Amino acid sequence: MNTVSTGFSGPSVCRIAGVTYRQLDYWARTNLVTPSVTAAQGSGSKRVYSYADLIEVRVIKSLLDAGVALPRARQAVNCLRNQIGGDLKSVSLVLSGSNSVLAYSDGEIIDLLKGGHGVFNVISMDSVTADIDTSLAQEVETTENRRLAMA
Repeated sequence: MNTVSTGFSGPSVCRIAGVTYRQLDYWARTNLVTPSVTAAQGSGSKRVYSYADLIEVRVIKSLLDAGVALPRARQAVNCLRNQIGGDLKSVSLVLSGSNSVLAYSDGEIIDLLKGGHGVFNVISMDSVTADIDTSLAQEVETTENRRLAMA
């Protein structure tokens, strides 16, 4: 089983984040989410993703599920990378048309992109990280149960 310290294989990322391997592969090939631990080195090589990569994958999935087009999801993820660093639990990403802001729990709002108006989609980064942590625990339990069944 891949762990947080060694990273996550592509199939593990897909199970944990709830995306298809085809999506993950496309996002890796188009540099939307690149594996931080080990990049692909040609045909047949394995990508290895970090915990932060898992969070990005789940954010992209959440944005797409909310009806945000992939190019806007790409912009939002780039802004998240540049603005928040590691403090994901204290921020929500708010999208309105082509305008995106980060809303911090202390009330601070940071404008990420310039643009128009539209319906708000709010994604709590705290819930994203909690979902990933729950999925990770289930993945570890499933793997341990398989290992015990084989013994």
